[in-house]
Amino acid sequence: MTHYDLIVRNVRVASHDSPEPVPADIGIVGGRIVAVGEGLGTTDAAEVVDGGGKVAFPGVVDAHQHWGIYNPLDVDTDVESRAAAQGGVTTGLNYMRTGQYYLNKGGPYAQVFPEVLELSGGKAFIDYAFHLAPMSKEHIEEIPALVDEHGVTSFKIFMFYGSHGLHGRSSDQSKFLMTPEGERYDIAHFEFVMRGIQKARELYPEKAEAISLSLHCETAEIMAAYTQLVEDEGTLTGLEAYSASRPPHSEGLAISIASYLAHETGLPKINLLHLSSAKAVEAALLMAKTFPHIDFRREVTIGHLVADIHTASGIGGKVNPPLRPREDVEALWEHLLADELDWVVSDHACCRDEQKFGSDREDVFLAKSGFGGAEYLLPALVTEGQKRGLGWDQIVRLTSWNPAQRYGLPSKGAIKEGYDADIALVDLDHAWTIRAADSLSAQEYTPFEGFDMTAAVTDTFVRGMRVLEAGQVVGEPRGQYLHRPTGRAEA
Repeated sequence: MTHYDLIVRNVRVASHDSPEPVPADIGIVGGRIVAVGEGLGTTDAAEVVDGGGKVAFPGVVDAHQHWGIYNPLDVDTDVESRAAAQGGVTTGLNYMRTGQYYLNKGGPYAQVFPEVLELSGGKAFIDYAFHLAPMSKEHIEEIPALVDEHGVTSFKIFMFYGSHGLHGRSSDQSKFLMTPEGERYDIAHFEFVMRGIQKARELYPEKAEAISLSLHCETAEIMAAYTQLVEDEGTLTGLEAYSASRPPHSEGLAISIASYLAHETGLPKINLLHLSSAKAVEAALLMAKTFPHIDFRREVTIGHLVADIHTASGIGGKVNPPLRPREDVEALWEHLLADELDWVVSDHACCRDEQKFGSDREDVFLAKSGFGGAEYLLPALVTEGQKRGLGWDQIVRLTSWNPAQRYGLPSKGAIKEGYDADIALVDLDHAWTIRAADSLSAQEYTPFEGFDMTAAVTDTFVRGMRVLEAGQVVGEPRGQYLHRPTGRAEA
């Protein structure tokens, strides 16, 4: 008889390859799932948790977070990983770069990334990894070492940063990005980043499937011109003004440029981040048809799926790319239901009230960009998905299976034998209303204030360790850095 460390019994297991959750017990040994089936004996288990008939989802692999962007990285790693556990997230993939915000420094990743690991180490309640952005020529040269020595297999380009800052205009690129004198962060740099990543794929063919490039696709010149138009006309305010200042065709144009560069450089693994509009998805699907040899993946955020420029709670909903009108939200859902989008993320970037809003709390152009939301990821997707007929298998693929497969985490994303025991229990009969005051995040507001949910995450397990019990974080931070491609957490 198997001696189990933990049995989670009386649950319905959701899977990426099954249309309906299946009644089962889950047996766990050493942080891994060793048995899934009905009637597992509980007498030889160190601990038994009764799931009460709830749906057991594989822990969410939130492929887009930003720990440390507005708050110290060590603080965010602790506090915001707690909020992530509230949303059923068991693995957080965080974007990190040099320049203003984050660690507020330039220099080689050989110096910067060990500091990132030191600051985050031992503080997370969930497992985590980092995507890195090559901001300089030196960073491009470091890509093979980052892959080989640090297990960083995913990289990022911010396409609008060349002449547009994080929150708006940027007249001094070198000051914002802290790039070396004489270097530019432009389309040519993006090309050379792609060539550098492809070189790493060729150097490490055994890791090539896990090595990819993600792009934030917006066009600086379009945004600068439209921002001026919106401000000069002065008829639009709030999130409506911000959406108009960064129009959807700005996304579409950037997607087209990025896709052709991938074709030119022979880089076949491209992730198009946080598509916010019908035009963005239209461009992404067109590029996939145009360049069938490129393996595109298309991402959408939970914020863009549940909120629009009129329903979000004030200008706290400012984010890049912007929240859009309702017709864009509906278009995203059409594509999601048609399996034309690959994963749903939070784009969690905790920005506290005192940081978020400028001297005029009604002026969207003075506010900082980004907000938290990992704590609502799984509950909101289940809530809205149930209304629209989103399949249980689709939810698992969108939140766990697809990002795990793409980002070099082969033992994450499924409740099956041999996989990490990352589990989120969801009560489908728990009605509640989103209130910022109930979140474990340090952010004191949320653009989802007052949104009604019909499902709640009650318990979250990371490698068999319960980090959320009855909606509250428990225990000590035992999340570990994931050296990819691997599914095993490293000590």
